[in-house]
Amino acid sequence: MKADFTRWLPAIAKDSYRKTALSVAGVAALGGLALAPTAAAAPVTSGPHQGAVAAIDLATGKAATSAHQDEQPVESGLTTGSATGKPPAGKPSRDQLIPHGIEGAQSRIPLDDAQLANARAIVHAAKKSGVGDRGAVIGVATSLQESKLYNLGHLGAYNDHDSQGLFQQRPSSGWGTPDQVTDPEYAATAFFTALKNIGGWQDLPLTTAAQTVQVSAYPYAYAQWEEQAADIVQQLW
Repeated sequence: MKADFTRWLPAIAKDSYRKTALSVAGVAALGGLALAPTAAAAPVTSGPHQGAVAAIDLATGKAATSAHQDEQPVESGLTTGSATGKPPAGKPSRDQLIPHGIEGAQSRIPLDDAQLANARAIVHAAKKSGVGDRGAVIGVATSLQESKLYNLGHLGAYNDHDSQGLFQQRPSSGWGTPDQVTDPEYAATAFFTALKNIGGWQDLPLTTAAQTVQVSAYPYAYAQWEEQAADIVQQLW
């Protein structure tokens, strides 16, 4: 991301949502994921799933290998949504979460505790910043694409320039210091602050809203995560 968003960023206080960013060593400790976009539903597990190298692949734009294309779907209440189509009591409906319909084929990945905690931080920041449940879906989908919901620190040679954190925000482009952009609440609030500065963002397709903020080399990649992001937000809202 090359645009300078300094003028959009408020002073954001750190609090209990601070999470430790994953370095190269931290990512390696999680194992070797290299998941391509798949149709597998994403369960919440008690520990890391098969690694996190795909988080690096997504952050750097690398094509995932085909070795994992045959993985079988795993049923999960988190990502399959309500069987009746009715939201749980007090939760936003699918029409609220996905008001413009799904764009293209959808991808799903398994989620571990760290990813779910980061999703909670994004949803929390969406509530605080006033972008609502639709904004939360855009934020979660964007992070799914940028980092697979992992809070990535500096990855050395794997980095896209100095991109870091859940949204792969670049300190050199004015998003904040490395410590700030690897603070999930700060990063999410910075993303939503930029989103709110896009006129009529609520009426834009997800991929257009996300791309306008992120200025990615892969502008249409965000759309594939809309359905899973909606399921996550519906559960966590």
